[in-house]
Amino acid sequence: MLISSYSGFLIEAGVDEAGRGCLAGPVVAAAVILPHNYTHPLLKDSKQLTYRQREKLQMEIERDAFSIGIGMASVEEIDQMNVLQASLLAMRRAVENLLYPPDLLLVDGKFFYNDSSIPYHCIVKGDGLYSSIAAASVIAKTHRDSLMQEYALTYPHYGWEHNAGYPTKEHYRAIAQYGITPLHRRSFRLYDN
Repeated sequence: MLISSYSGFLIEAGVDEAGRGCLAGPVVAAAVILPHNYTHPLLKDSKQLTYRQREKLQMEIERDAFSIGIGMASVEEIDQMNVLQASLLAMRRAVENLLYPPDLLLVDGKFFYNDSSIPYHCIVKGDGLYSSIAAASVIAKTHRDSLMQEYALTYPHYGWEHNAGYPTKEHYRAIAQYGITPLHRRSFRLYDN
């Protein structure tokens, strides 16, 4: 069972990202403010959910959340600053896109820095511990998957509609056969040796 609140009384936003390990596409982050004591029987780290479960949860989180912010870092930003810094940038953008600032941020992972005065806690594997971070995990993942499905219409050879840009054998084979696209991260190893 996930923990519904870190503080018990502050307005908290869970923050997480999706797509750091991909060969193509942006990093997408989400910040989610849930009602106090929010529970959902399916809610957990998005990596432990099926596609259908994530889609169902996305709709229910969007219905129930007080606020959701989405932030992205482009392929160019990833290549320019590295994927960790781009992920942190996407997270800050997600927080900035909330309707109102929370009292506390719960950030999945070890690293974060904030341009605002909002205090935060970094929580390793937080998406498996706190409801708000798990919800942010689901929103970031479903939003990014949807983007990659759209990109797959323009670049149909890479299997992005089901691999979401991750380094699969199919994706590496397509890169070897068709070359890279403007959505590939040039700072990543794009060929399977």
